Amino acid sequence: MGVRLMVVDDHRLLAEALASALKLRGHRVLAAAAPAAGAAELVISRAPEVCLLGTAAPAEPGIFDPVVRIKRERPQVAVLVLGPVPSPRGIAAAFAAGASGYVRHDERIEGVERAIMKARAGEAAVAPGLLQGAFGELLNPAAQPDDEGARLLQMLTPREVEVLVRVADGEDTRLIAAGMGIAPSTARTHVQRVLMKLGVGSRLEAAALAARTGLLDRAGPAGG
Repeated sequence: MGVRLMVVDDHRLLAEALASALKLRGHRVLAAAAPAAGAAELVISRAPEVCLLGTAAPAEPGIFDPVVRIKRERPQVAVLVLGPVPSPRGIAAAFAAGASGYVRHDERIEGVERAIMKARAGEAAVAPGLLQGAFGELLNPAAQPDDEGARLLQMLTPREVEVLVRVADGEDTRLIAAGMGIAPSTARTHVQRVLMKLGVGSRLEAAALAARTGLLDRAGPAGG
């Protein structure tokens, strides 16, 4: 017996192709495409047995809010997230939001159909390897970027932090020395120590790492 389901994805061609393939296998597909912003409303109004909900960025904060809303208003609907190869954090977030499983965009139609049947039966529909990664992520959460910035900041002395801020501002060794009232050779030594502690090979890499982790925001202005 076919499953009454929906395929909801921003990418219309992908959604329609998957919907057509599922129709050929005897399933009743209620809708094929919708923008992410309207996904929850569409699923809630149609109330399918299973919904394949597409996402392009499973690790982004709030990306699974539609799943939360669907499960709150239509708890009987099994939601399968359809997305790219996820990080363990993405898998964990999908299940935390109430999803019944995760199906990769490149999964064969047979695999998609197996996931649909498992979801309808109330089972977790996700590849064992992905599920293991998700549990590992929950038990041993990775450091967030802000945490990385704090860790890096603790590795540096106050003077080295000032050197890093000046490096990020584009100052060369001469300007660093003049601004800090030290000899150019001392400034050069400080720069090399900063690069070594950060594990980077150039001033440009050091500046990029500091900006990416929020270290510069924590450090404040040079000489401050």
